[in-house]
Amino acid sequence: MTILVAYVPRPEGQAALDKGIEIARHRKEHLIVVNASPGGSKEDPSLADVQDYERVQQLLVDTGLGAEFKQYVRGNNAVAEIEALVESSQATLLVIGLRKRSPVGKLIMGSIAQELLLSVSCPVLAVKSV
Repeated sequence: MTILVAYVPRPEGQAALDKGIEIARHRKEHLIVVNASPGGSKEDPSLADVQDYERVQQLLVDTGLGAEFKQYVRGNNAVAEIEALVESSQATLLVIGLRKRSPVGKLIMGSIAQELLLSVSCPVLAVKSV
C-alpha cells in the first residue's frame, strides 16, 4: 500500500507533502513523493531545485517512514508521470495541493489538478495551503 504525493516547491506542494506524511503515518503505508516536469529550455517553477530536493529528502528521512522522493524530467508532462506512478506503485491515495483562487478561478481548477482528478484510478485528496 502506497500514499503518493504530487509535490511542487510552493505552499500548496508543502501542504500536500505535510498531509501525505500525516496519512502515511496514520495508515502505516509507504510514501512516495513525486516532482515531475517535462524539462526543456524553458525554466519550470514547478520543478524542485537541488536545495528543495535535499530539504524534502531530509524531511522524509526524519519522519522515519518508508518514504522516497522521485523527480522526473524526461519529456513527459506531470500528469502522465503521476498517472504512471499511481499504476506502477498501486497507490491507495494521491494527495495534491491546490492554490487559492479568485471566485472566477474557482470555477476552473488548475489544469494539472483537474486532469489528475479525472484520470487517476485511485482516490485523490486535494488540500489547500494555509
